[in-house]
Amino acid sequence: MDAWVKFTNQSQGRDRIFRATQYACALSIYLLRKKTSERKDLVANLKSLEATMSAGRKLFRLGNTLNSIEAAKRTMQLSDRVLCLCLTVANINRALYFICDNVLWARSVGLIRDIDKEHWSLSASRCYFFSLVMNLSRDVYEIIQLMVQKARDEHFRQKMGQHLSENPEVADVVVPQLDAFLFLLLESLKSHPAVALDTLKNTCDLFIPLDRLGIYKSNAGVVGFCGLISSLIGIVTLAQPKLKIKP
Repeated sequence: MDAWVKFTNQSQGRDRIFRATQYACALSIYLLRKKTSERKDLVANLKSLEATMSAGRKLFRLGNTLNSIEAAKRTMQLSDRVLCLCLTVANINRALYFICDNVLWARSVGLIRDIDKEHWSLSASRCYFFSLVMNLSRDVYEIIQLMVQKARDEHFRQKMGQHLSENPEVADVVVPQLDAFLFLLLESLKSHPAVALDTLKNTCDLFIPLDRLGIYKSNAGVVGFCGLISSLIGIVTLAQPKLKIKP
């Protein structure tokens, strides 16, 4: 099991590069939608590349179900019950998402025929959505913890008081308490970039299943842009492990 998990983890970098390319193609196709007659060949090539990247990613993800199950086992041991609940539920839903994704891949290559593709695709989107919701819940919890710690810091309280006194015009436009809250939030995120990046990544990713499930309809451009941003963040956090949120 450990050897298989270690082996499949090596595909993460390639998967994220493929993902960034896939969503960059989707965004480009959307931006060129009014010029399809002028750039017909380019759009056709981009669509082909997008499909290739999507198929390649499905192949890379064949072992990720086991990775998610192992991750769920680890997060169940966390002493913080909120983190334990959020991360365990997120990993279980992620494992279910990969199972659906693997079934769809098997159908696409002809290994399985008698399945409802739309049903499995929607099931995958639902699992992905619930996984992201739990990950975002974890991010909010982490942010609240950071803000509480920051607010208790005497040096920070002095800094916040100085900020408010140097910007008296804010009180005429915005509720002072709101300005203090936003200052505390931004300073907390600034001091912990891993939390900020993870929150931004999960927020961007959330637009993908929201659109697919019809909960919040956007368009291919928004989905492509959000997918590209989250993919680039994923590449950065993989290249710089210190920017990856833990656990």
